[in-house]
Amino acid sequence: MSEHRRKPPQPQGGGRAAARRGQSGSSSGRRAAPRGATGSLSDSYGTSSQESESYDPGGEERPYSSRAEARRASQRSTGGRRRAAEPTGGRGGPHGSAGRGRAVAPGKRRIIDYPRAGKYGAARWMPSWKLVTGLFIGFFGSMVAVAGIGYAMVQVPDVAKTAKAQNNVFYWADDSVMVATGGETNRQELNLSQIPKNMQYAVISQENKTFETDSGIDPKGIARAVLNMARGGETQGGSTITQQYVKNAMLNDQSQTVSRKFKEIFVSVKVGTTVPKDKIMEGYLNSAYYGRSAYGIQAAARAYFNKDAEKLDAGQCAFLAAMLKGATYYDPAGSQSIDPAAATPDANRKRALRQMQDTLDKMVEYGHLSPTERAKFTTLPTSQNPRSNNQLSGQVGYLVDLAKAYLINNTNISADDLQQGGYSIHTTFDKKKVDELEKAVQKVRKANIKPKERPDTDKHVQFGGASVDPATGAIKAIYGGEDATKHFTNNADATGAQVGSTFKPFVLAAAMKWGVRDPDGLPEQAQDERTQVNPQSLYSGKNDLKIKEYDGSIWKNEKGKEWLQENDGRKSVGSPPSYKIDLREAMRESVNSAFVQLGMDVGLDKVKESAEEAGLLENSLAGTNYPSFSIGISDPSAIRMAGAYATFAASGKQNDPFSVVKVTSKNGTEYTHEAKTKEAFAAKVADNVTDVLKTVVDKGTGTNAKLSDREVAGKTGTTDGNKSAWFVGYTPQLSTSITMFRLDDDETKKNREFLKMYGTGGQKKIHGASFPSEIWHDYMEEALKNTPPKNFPTPEPIGEVINDDPISTPTPTFSQTEEPSPTQSPSPSDSPTASPSSSPSSSPTPTESCQFDWQCPGQGQDNGGTGNGGTDGGVTSSPTGTATDGTGTTRGNGNNGGLFQGPTG
Repeated sequence: MSEHRRKPPQPQGGGRAAARRGQSGSSSGRRAAPRGATGSLSDSYGTSSQESESYDPGGEERPYSSRAEARRASQRSTGGRRRAAEPTGGRGGPHGSAGRGRAVAPGKRRIIDYPRAGKYGAARWMPSWKLVTGLFIGFFGSMVAVAGIGYAMVQVPDVAKTAKAQNNVFYWADDSVMVATGGETNRQELNLSQIPKNMQYAVISQENKTFETDSGIDPKGIARAVLNMARGGETQGGSTITQQYVKNAMLNDQSQTVSRKFKEIFVSVKVGTTVPKDKIMEGYLNSAYYGRSAYGIQAAARAYFNKDAEKLDAGQCAFLAAMLKGATYYDPAGSQSIDPAAATPDANRKRALRQMQDTLDKMVEYGHLSPTERAKFTTLPTSQNPRSNNQLSGQVGYLVDLAKAYLINNTNISADDLQQGGYSIHTTFDKKKVDELEKAVQKVRKANIKPKERPDTDKHVQFGGASVDPATGAIKAIYGGEDATKHFTNNADATGAQVGSTFKPFVLAAAMKWGVRDPDGLPEQAQDERTQVNPQSLYSGKNDLKIKEYDGSIWKNEKGKEWLQENDGRKSVGSPPSYKIDLREAMRESVNSAFVQLGMDVGLDKVKESAEEAGLLENSLAGTNYPSFSIGISDPSAIRMAGAYATFAASGKQNDPFSVVKVTSKNGTEYTHEAKTKEAFAAKVADNVTDVLKTVVDKGTGTNAKLSDREVAGKTGTTDGNKSAWFVGYTPQLSTSITMFRLDDDETKKNREFLKMYGTGGQKKIHGASFPSEIWHDYMEEALKNTPPKNFPTPEPIGEVINDDPISTPTPTFSQTEEPSPTQSPSPSDSPTASPSSSPSSSPTPTESCQFDWQCPGQGQDNGGTGNGGTDGGVTSSPTGTATDGTGTTRGNGNNGGLFQGPTG
């Protein structure tokens, strides 16, 4: 390319004048510098190999071997820029851009050299050590400034002013005040000299061994807590005693946020640098929460040991230090409000003992306690009953616990919120019904339970009960025990008592809803090919019935053993040889063998699903590995049983039981209950179950529960070993469950077991048709007084009659008492007594029902008749375990027919 085709670049020294000087110099005989020597890349691109020479400022010419070398030399001469920076030029011509960035005049430096000039590839984006150091110093300086400002702005809190609680006011359903509780929190300030050294060292050894020397914060713990909260995980508290003291003093702001955590850090730093350690320890022990509404060590000493704090020994101090980790899971009395399933008295005692022993060991390790003194404390110290507020006596304490538990488990109101108080809590509890239920229990207890006269049989007898509105699920009344300040466990809630035959309605509901499986279908088709069951379907009432799978094969357990289902008193019900009875009669007489086989035909998974849809909690249900699941080896609470039967009363509409309608505070409405009604069963399923349960009360095992002016449906239940007895029944307006059992109420004992009730109350055995049904009857008569009676809906026809084999017209027969088979151990029962039973092919008509004198008023024997007691449902999980169910009582006399209570209950 010839030179005249491109305009020579202007010298950097300046403009036209410089060009003229260059021309005059050239004309005076000086040689002009070759292209490229000016630093212009455009020149070097246009030269030939002969022209690829540069002019050395010293006067020497230096040849370049290639264009690339000339280009590199040109770049070096312009201060490291990739291309020469000219006022108007760059790559490709006078108007190009200098490299990829804007043109920069030679010698001009950026404040932050990033991306780095003169570097290529990854090196261009790698910050220099100067940049990194500068940024670090700037960041650190900013943090110091922020910390200084934060430190200056926060104030040292006064724990005595902030750690206060207000009352929570609980209201009855009619908005009258039930009780004001919470503000009675016992909190008394002590000087550090009044707090035992063992208490101080127990806390130091367990929570913060460097307390006496640290700065008041734990950087690792803070970072862990902040990171966890930022990720949305569980919140964590401060790791040092100082931080815990600050947290206690900031009770007006208990939000678990990153900003609050930073504020707590600044306050902790300031407290650690301005407040003496003795004052921090004193404030912490005086403000910490130990459970049982006790804030501070003095209140805790009184709540647990009824003594002043200064009299606590080392073991008691270590015990109270354990309570600081969370009394819910360490209080030996257990928790009725928060996680009652995990915070049982037994589990809490084990945790508390383990934590107490660990604290004592650390006190020895750190030189705060001698090994000799430590050896004195190897068991939990004896603590008193957790209730001391007389306002919570009787049933009120149970009601308050129930309402608090509901709020903690179903709303955004936490246990800490409730401890601080200030809430108005409007409950569903009907004062009149609560009082009437308590009176009904006390009446039966006073008349029949005499522990001084019969200590071997009448001690430790307990009752529980609950009443639920079928239309809403509102809990109207409960009976939790004799007195909430003496008996801590709420017997209306989970107790572990099995429900026995009161579980059978869920088996019938499953058979009507899903149907029995097709015995001729393939296993994969059986779930789809089902036949809904009609109450007139026939099943065997034979004792020692060999239980089969739905397809007709014999059921066997994992060891290959068969299951022979035993009835109460080892009696077969029905006419031989088939002993077939319809499901209505099987329910009326609570025949185990019929319902165990029905459950197998339906599928135990469907039976369980039926119970859950009615309202029972899954964690209260036993496993479905054994046929006995169908006859009540599960242990739902009285509240849940009343709620589940309420589903039948409401024609299949299910509402979870609830105890709080509304909560308000100074901030307005905090919570309002919203109904969430579900359809558990079609109306015709629920109404047919109700129709069958009506016969139980009309002329079966539940006649004691008959009310004077309205229809009743219900079911009796008694468990294996006669360890618990139930009656659960309902009208269209109210569903109520009553349970009775024997369980040592000394909650300090380990491995408490349910005790047998043979001879209790002067009766040979206890069953659902005796005391539980009497209590139910007396309560419901008063609870529904002045409430207009309603009839149950007439059920629509449902399903098909299963196993409708031709059988002869029933004739009077007696069920047979059999000897125990070699593979079974007999269930306890009364002396064998003949009990008549019929085997109708359909529901008995009035005429058919009177073919036996015990079914017809005015035709009974003069002595009224007797029935055998028994047990029901408590089958052990083995082929030899059996379940029976009975009543064993009569009501009435020979003149009115001596209504026979039946062999089961």
